[in-house]
Amino acid sequence: MSKRKRRSSRIWRSVLVGAAMLVLFAVGTVAGMVAAYARNLPDISRMADYQPASTTRIFARDGTQLASVYKENRVWVPIARISTVVRDAFIANEDHNFYRHHGVDFGSIARAAFADLTHQQFQGASTITQQLARRLFLNDEVSLARKVQEALLAIEIERFYTKDEILERYLNIIYLGAGAYGVDAAAHTYFGRDADSLTLAQAAMLAGIVAAPSDYSPFSNLDLARERERHVLDRMVESGYVTAAQADEAYDAPLGLIEQRPSGLQGYRYPYFTTYAIAQLERVFGKNAVEEGGLQAYTTLDVRMQRIAQEAVSWGVRQAIAEGIGAHEAALVALRPTTGEILAMVGGTGFTLRNQFNRAWQAGRQPGSSFKVYDYTAAIDSGMPASTIIDDSPVSYPMGDGTQWSPKDDDYRYMGAITLRQALTYSRNIVAVKLADRIGLDRIIDYAHRMGVTSPLEANLSLALGSSVVTVLDQASGYSTLANQGLHIDPTPFRVVKDSLGNTVLDDRFPQASDVVSAGTAYIVTSMLEDVIARGTGYPNAVIGRPAGGKTGTTSDYRDAWFVGFTPDLVAAVWIGNDDYTPMNESYGGNIPARIWARFMKSALAGTPQHQFPYPSEEVAKVAGCGSRGYEFYLKGTEPAVGCGGSADAYDSSEDYAERAAAALPEPSLPPADATPPAVVAPSTDSPDSTAEPDVTPVPTDTPPPPNLPRHHRG
Repeated sequence: MSKRKRRSSRIWRSVLVGAAMLVLFAVGTVAGMVAAYARNLPDISRMADYQPASTTRIFARDGTQLASVYKENRVWVPIARISTVVRDAFIANEDHNFYRHHGVDFGSIARAAFADLTHQQFQGASTITQQLARRLFLNDEVSLARKVQEALLAIEIERFYTKDEILERYLNIIYLGAGAYGVDAAAHTYFGRDADSLTLAQAAMLAGIVAAPSDYSPFSNLDLARERERHVLDRMVESGYVTAAQADEAYDAPLGLIEQRPSGLQGYRYPYFTTYAIAQLERVFGKNAVEEGGLQAYTTLDVRMQRIAQEAVSWGVRQAIAEGIGAHEAALVALRPTTGEILAMVGGTGFTLRNQFNRAWQAGRQPGSSFKVYDYTAAIDSGMPASTIIDDSPVSYPMGDGTQWSPKDDDYRYMGAITLRQALTYSRNIVAVKLADRIGLDRIIDYAHRMGVTSPLEANLSLALGSSVVTVLDQASGYSTLANQGLHIDPTPFRVVKDSLGNTVLDDRFPQASDVVSAGTAYIVTSMLEDVIARGTGYPNAVIGRPAGGKTGTTSDYRDAWFVGFTPDLVAAVWIGNDDYTPMNESYGGNIPARIWARFMKSALAGTPQHQFPYPSEEVAKVAGCGSRGYEFYLKGTEPAVGCGGSADAYDSSEDYAERAAAALPEPSLPPADATPPAVVAPSTDSPDSTAEPDVTPVPTDTPPPPNLPRHHRG
């Protein structure tokens, strides 16, 4: 061998050795880097426990979605509830070898590198598993270190999770524009439907958004979104998921894109009710659970009644302004008394971002005479008959500051000796105060709270006239106890609430009832409230053509006016006034509030058969010759031995009611000899027939019934 050949051979050996050493060095360096990155990889076992923030959805009773509450608008759905066409669209567009690789698609990496070197159209190289790893464990930093960690994590994830488990997580966490995270939230945001009912075109559009959600959202740029839809359809054809004909047909079909709804509070339907329901969810489950827990709340809201209620309130305020009454706000709450379900809630004339105040439950207002129902219920339940006579005459009470308080009626008249029934019918203030003084303020407060009033009440005699503030919801709840035959059920905006896994966490469909007063007491007080509508302060504006009871309420300075009433099927409370407490112009509860109430009740109950209030024959006796009706109702055992029960002796001898009557504090007495005599008018003929009531037990004929009274006090 010549020297030249030997020298050439040595050079090549040196080059090969050097090259080998460089390769080994490079491999070692890469291996070292990989080992270093591998040591600092996040623990993928956390993926099993990963619970992303999910959207809480709130629905009306007919399934209408009222609101989505979230930090991230996401509804987690299992892979079985994501249609095949959606899965195929995302796989074709993002990772067509998804079911063939083990976390990293080296072929795609090579193609992407070549495209980059030759300045061809950019091609993504990250697999679905890599994208999932980045979103769960890393960030969007563009660096070699992050890419290596992403690949290593993807390989590790594929070792421990199935393809469907990986795909399920990916499709639930990706951001798809317009504030929507995951395919189900995006399906509702763009198309108003679930992810398992999307069309091919809709699935393709969603898959096309992933690359640049802010740019490719159809709400941002519909033309770009359509281009991306076409691109995805072409990729689906290339991957064999659909034919070219199917892709063309899908692209030409109507997309079904819905109008973009404002996000957050602005997007709520029926916001007065909805914001109340959200507040109650937060009270029960906590704010974090509502914003991140993915609750599904199925509420009691009757959409038809809610619309009727809003229309009635808006109409009433317009009437008040047109008639010079000067009321600019109103509120209404409607309940089903047998279940406590809140069917409608209107907290004002218009809900806006600047004015979210809900007067139905956030405003404490003086109820005026509408509070008297608790005064009279306590009296009747203690064994005091509705025929008990109290003198409507001047009276004064000493005050703590040494002055005297003298309650008066708005007409500044006195009606003399009248029965409790007449006093409630015509809303006589002095009788209500005298009655409260006799039966005790603590007793009245106890009855009001047990019947449904949650607001704190002050124990002073003006309480009988509604001086302590309550809410519209309080009054609807309190009156519902009478409509439900003495049983109280707390009002609720919910039927069922489920967690993100579909487990029931609250069920109000079968509520617990509290026995507050006897069915007999509830019936007698209801019959008194029927008289309020038939011939008293509620007549004629509150007449609705079916059995109903109710009570007006007006504060002395006209800052608040109320009407609260009910049938056996529905309770509604109405308030009107001004947020700044500006007085109205002689606004009585029997005027605009009663008209709003009647307008709502007539429409809300249209199509509902008329029902009589159930007559508890085992607890109530009907005695002829007493009262403006020509008869009076008594709790059995309290019927008068003689006359109509004007004195305590007429009702306190019963064994059944002796204890309660004795507990009623100072007993009512007969009117004094110098009492102002009652006014006399012709008997009223506008009392509805009581066909559901039993035969009348006659009273001794030597005791004439008390005369009817004039309709002059407006409540």
